[in-house]
Amino acid sequence: MAQQGIDFSEMDEFTKRLMDIAVKKMPKESKKFLRTEGNKLKKIIKKNAKSSGVKKQSGNYIKSIKRGKIYKYEGKLSIRAYSTDPKAHLIELGHKIVTKKPGKQDVGFVPGHHVFKKSEAEFKSEYLADCKEFFDGLLEDGLS
Repeated sequence: MAQQGIDFSEMDEFTKRLMDIAVKKMPKESKKFLRTEGNKLKKIIKKNAKSSGVKKQSGNYIKSIKRGKIYKYEGKLSIRAYSTDPKAHLIELGHKIVTKKPGKQDVGFVPGHHVFKKSEAEFKSEYLADCKEFFDGLLEDGLS
């Protein structure tokens, strides 16, 4: 049976070599790039949190959104944006409203704002464009 389609095995090898150059030969530039992307994501998350009305009810939720340190995840450099507020998961995912009486009855449900999920979707295209630009710069530097 004849195999149809396009063979991308050469592109996969090229991509792996390009990543190798980025991580091993230019670690400072790679880490700097990740930090700036993490800061961009943090700004988008804070903007979305303010616009979704979380500010009025949350206390220190917006102040608690941080950019993390660079770490290795499955052998690749990674960075994250997160909230240190202990109530962040309740704001993000929603929660039940429960009475304080000994019977503890469910009175209702507060839907989550899904700030991080919305921000991730919004940031994805910008991140891919920034990665393309970063790798174009690596190619120019690597070839010269």
